[in-house]
Amino acid sequence: MSMVKIKKVSVLGSGVMGHGIAQISAMAGYHVTIRDIDQAFLDKAMDKIRWSLSKMVEKGKIASSDMQSILSRITTTVSLKDAVADADLIIEAIPEDMRLKKDTFSELDRLADPRTIFASNTSTLPITEIATATSREDRFIGIHFFNPPQLMQLVEVIPGAKTSKDTVSIALEYVKSLRKEPILCRKDVAGFIVNRIFIPLVHEAAWEMLENKASMRAIDAAFKFKLGFPMGIFELADYTGLDVIYKASKEMLARDNKVLNPCPLVEELYSKGLYGQKSGKGFYEYSKDKYERVELKQEEAEHYEPLRLIAVAVNNASWLISNDVASKEDVEKALMLGMGLKEALFTIAERFGYPRIVQMLSKLAESNKFYEPDRYLLNLIK
Repeated sequence: MSMVKIKKVSVLGSGVMGHGIAQISAMAGYHVTIRDIDQAFLDKAMDKIRWSLSKMVEKGKIASSDMQSILSRITTTVSLKDAVADADLIIEAIPEDMRLKKDTFSELDRLADPRTIFASNTSTLPITEIATATSREDRFIGIHFFNPPQLMQLVEVIPGAKTSKDTVSIALEYVKSLRKEPILCRKDVAGFIVNRIFIPLVHEAAWEMLENKASMRAIDAAFKFKLGFPMGIFELADYTGLDVIYKASKEMLARDNKVLNPCPLVEELYSKGLYGQKSGKGFYEYSKDKYERVELKQEEAEHYEPLRLIAVAVNNASWLISNDVASKEDVEKALMLGMGLKEALFTIAERFGYPRIVQMLSKLAESNKFYEPDRYLLNLIK
């Protein structure tokens, strides 16, 4: 295929991810069209973009004239046909529903120029399968931004089974042009890189609490102060949204039944509509009107040793490496940029001791094969 030069980007969906992707694309000099099914959604998205840019002006990060120039490069429409006209790259950021995504891309395939590259911002759905809804599987790729796109540096780039090398190159260059850090996920596996490690950790922490090993706050404090994450795992789950985590878990398990050990507590909270920050209650309770952090204290961490959590994290990281999904360096970089880890995961694991980690996993594996120590991890104790 001939290399496409990206000048115009169309973003489908104007929610948190959609309007964020549109904003950073316009900031990088691209002409952007945002499409949604209702003009009211688009108006709300533009208000948020203006607010975000105005904050950047206040902080001296951009000039007022820059803000006007950026806004002039963004247009909105409810027409799918108008949205794709002359688009070089179309990024889908609609709800995580396979049927909805396939239907959307099938329609896009009829409307868009054959040279147009299609990308999905999905966090868990298989790129290879979504691409089958089109006649351009070679021009289809996953470009997974992290929330919020304006602030998060990590972008996972995921080729499908038939994605061409040229498409991969174009996607990587596009991400770099946004001043973001692209990490190539070499294989279209369940959870990609970061969610392959993060989502199972939520379930593991819930199992530890359910089995009365420690309190929720002790687990969170240990996750933060002993493992070096910016917040507790339950706090992070609430921030992400337990609805997102539950649906991601279901999708990941559908693709690979050894990807995590599902804890019923996650489904219980989801079924009650307790999604975390967005609903006012999840693992913790919140006041709905503003974002709140959970105030964890270092002394609370003394009541829990997060051996099981680091064991599961490093085992899943090892699986990614031994299955050539990503290099060790890229896995480490993805966790630092995507989850805010302050130190390399394998360095943290070394402090706990690989023999202890393998011993714990082997014991847990007696009742669940998910915990079987990966060959890369086993080689670390030889």
